[in-house]
Amino acid sequence: MEISSFSFLTSEDYSHFNSSSYPELEMVTPTTNKRRRRDDNGGSGDGNENDGDDGKVDLKKPIADTATLKEILASLFMLEEEEKQDREDWWLSSLQEKDLLEANLKQSAETMKHFYEELQLDRSEAQEADMSRKKHARLADTALAATLASENGSENGENLEAAEQKVPAAGRAVQQRRLWVKDRSKDWWERCSSPDYPEEDFKRDFRMSKATFDVICEELDSVITKKDTMLRAAIPVRQRVAVCIWRLATGEPLRLVSKRFGLGISTCHKLVLEVSIAMKNVLMPKFLQWPDEEKMKRIKEEFKAMYGIPNVGGSMYTTHVPIIAPKTSVTAYFNKRHTERNQKTSYTITVQGVVDTKGMFTDVCIGWPGSMADDKVLEQSALHRRANKGLLKDVWIVGTSGFPLMDWLLVPYTHQNLTWAQHAFNEKIGEVQNVAKQAFTKLKTRWGCLQKRTEVKLQDLPSVVGACCVLHNICEMRNDELDPELKFELFDDEMVPEKGLRSASAIKARDHIAHNLLHHGLAGTSFLY
Repeated sequence: MEISSFSFLTSEDYSHFNSSSYPELEMVTPTTNKRRRRDDNGGSGDGNENDGDDGKVDLKKPIADTATLKEILASLFMLEEEEKQDREDWWLSSLQEKDLLEANLKQSAETMKHFYEELQLDRSEAQEADMSRKKHARLADTALAATLASENGSENGENLEAAEQKVPAAGRAVQQRRLWVKDRSKDWWERCSSPDYPEEDFKRDFRMSKATFDVICEELDSVITKKDTMLRAAIPVRQRVAVCIWRLATGEPLRLVSKRFGLGISTCHKLVLEVSIAMKNVLMPKFLQWPDEEKMKRIKEEFKAMYGIPNVGGSMYTTHVPIIAPKTSVTAYFNKRHTERNQKTSYTITVQGVVDTKGMFTDVCIGWPGSMADDKVLEQSALHRRANKGLLKDVWIVGTSGFPLMDWLLVPYTHQNLTWAQHAFNEKIGEVQNVAKQAFTKLKTRWGCLQKRTEVKLQDLPSVVGACCVLHNICEMRNDELDPELKFELFDDEMVPEKGLRSASAIKARDHIAHNLLHHGLAGTSFLY
């Protein structure tokens, strides 16, 4: 906040307040007093008659006009009030800046603490691995020396120490290479993968049933399977998928994922990305696609039966996913509305999605900067390009007030003084919008990684978020219910676009729909109360 300082009067400014500007404030001196008395006596007498009164001022003589003096005092009082208000504004601004700095400092301290813990963990793991390597090396040397001694027919064991000294360095290196993998506890994952593991506990950990998890593993088996090597056995497919899904479901840091599954931190990070990309490439074409003509017809019939609006092919909504501040284009990803609401600096990417009547995604657009408005994100999406090609003929996509009214996009009325028909239309449109909002609420509730910032790089986020959307569809398709204890409040501001009406024919069509809803008894009456 820029603070404007009050400029006090200088000696040069005082020169303007002279007798020529304010005659009623002219300084009274003995000479001027004597001159006035001569003027009052008709100009007679010399200046020596009143020598005894030199230097005396007639204080009883009132000032001719005090209005100017009052104006000056009022101006000074107003300036003092303005200065006081400026000081108060500066104080409030300082408090806000102080709170923001304290929040950033706290966040930085938590980040440094987290980094220090990971560093300590890595250091301890490295020390344990080094000690284990040395121990195994000594054991291997002893075993090899014993073998050599037995081959030479040694009976008393005196040649054991000499044989140890004869072990070649290359042999030691070979033995050490075979023992480089650190032993980690896999007890938790072995319990989860056991057939006796309770179904409810499995759902709580992975946000899906065991049967759904098995289906996903079967679908990805041919893509993510790895072969064993001479140095170590490959990680099984089920464990690979479990690492990724548990990370997406809980949003926990990689060091906790590492402890849970008994794998290295870098290995867990690599698995999350590999399985997410595989889900996007393999599962998305099967479980998240724009409906064909037959399926679109069924969706329109379901929307009309539920809400009374014809030709509705989907409900659209745009949400934001928090990210770590990127190294480039920081201002593009800065989210002002979330920053003001959360009282801390927030950076986000956008996720635009269209859902059907069951809350399953039929189209998603992921990854555009969080500072972009909803209508700008829409213009960059494949859905907009599909509509420009004429592939959305006779189809309405219902959007929020953040989208413009177009030939294929139906949005609520946003102007003031709405008619009854327009109120009824907005009420029905709001019910259709809630289908998409509830879908995004379930998405973020089920997959905790979308609720908070993660260590995933910006270029990898679309694959991770896309995997969450695909998994959401699979769980909804298989009727996997969410744990009632899991709750999440969806918050996304809707900004009315600058050019909200982009089609004259769409305006007439919307008015016609609003008229039919009211006069055919298809609209509610809650707006009347």
